[in-house]
Amino acid sequence: LLDEEKTDEALAALERVTGKLELILARAPELALAPIDVSVATYDLWASLDTVKTLIDAAEDYLEDGEVQKARPLLANLVSEIVISTTSIPLSTYPDAIKTITPLIDDGKILEAKAGLQAALNTLVVTEEVIPLPVLRAENLLKNAEALAENEERTVKENETLAEMLDEARNQLKMARLLGYGDKKAYKPIYEQIDPQQVYNL
Repeated sequence: LLDEEKTDEALAALERVTGKLELILARAPELALAPIDVSVATYDLWASLDTVKTLIDAAEDYLEDGEVQKARPLLANLVSEIVISTTSIPLSTYPDAIKTITPLIDDGKILEAKAGLQAALNTLVVTEEVIPLPVLRAENLLKNAEALAENEERTVKENETLAEMLDEARNQLKMARLLGYGDKKAYKPIYEQIDPQQVYNL
């Protein structure tokens, strides 16, 4: 309509769509960000705790010496996580965008109005959820350990397996802390499962 210079019809169309958008968002507020695509990426780090500590120490030495670019590749590898990226249309921004564009149409600034509309329509919002793999592994280990612990007739071998699971869960939480995914207090509920007596030291 703007291409055809039918400004009155264009304004009427914008008025209708604004009303519909506000009604949709009032009835379904979760559509303020309407998801249109989801992607999942996994970044894993297979290294011992000692290796990670060595890399962190080396990166810190480089940073202290002002060698940022030398520290950068070391830090870039210190990641172990699943990243869930959701691309959404920000419907909640459209009514305000339309209200901003309307005066441009009234003033005859058609090119600017069209550019503003296109910018609003082309805007997408990407949100990310990060799931630390060491924490996920610790939780899975504890889930398996809990099932084993409930068996009151465990064999010696099963007791050894249970102890190994708990040790590995501790190691995974140490890895999570080393990689900066939280401190001990952040994982207090998990530590409570591993060793309730030690939780007061957190």
